[in-house]
Amino acid sequence: MVSRRRSAGLLLYRRRGGDVEILIAHPGGPLWARKDDGAWTIPKGLLEPDEEPETTARREFAEEIGSPAPAGPVIELGDVTQASGKVVAAFAVEGDIDSSTVVSNSFEMVWPPRSGKLQSFPEVDRAEWVDPETARVKLNPAQVAFVDRLLDTLASQR
Repeated sequence: MVSRRRSAGLLLYRRRGGDVEILIAHPGGPLWARKDDGAWTIPKGLLEPDEEPETTARREFAEEIGSPAPAGPVIELGDVTQASGKVVAAFAVEGDIDSSTVVSNSFEMVWPPRSGKLQSFPEVDRAEWVDPETARVKLNPAQVAFVDRLLDTLASQR
């Protein structure tokens, strides 16, 4: 049996008046440069062997956003399976950062294809605060479930 790749991510949210906003991240690199709707993601990454998903989510947030994940109560949002087959576990935490200061770690790939030239690109090229409706359009379709689960949880806490 082939094991599925597992990732974990952190959905950062904040409240503005009575409204919730969600931080979403746009993948960096030339393969994502012209993609928008359905291409954004929560900051996430692959689980290391024997690493707890929440630990991975916090590590990846720091690597991809450039600042540590806020402390505070965490809401478990469960898992989704993306079209690629990757299973993503997510956790939500309330906090606020300046999205214009996001500085991501980088990755290397041969670019242009077959050129033999290794180039470096940021894992995340930008992040934005958006309302839930915009998040539903911009996020990877499987990750939309995290937005709905967060909003359901927040509504039940009132």
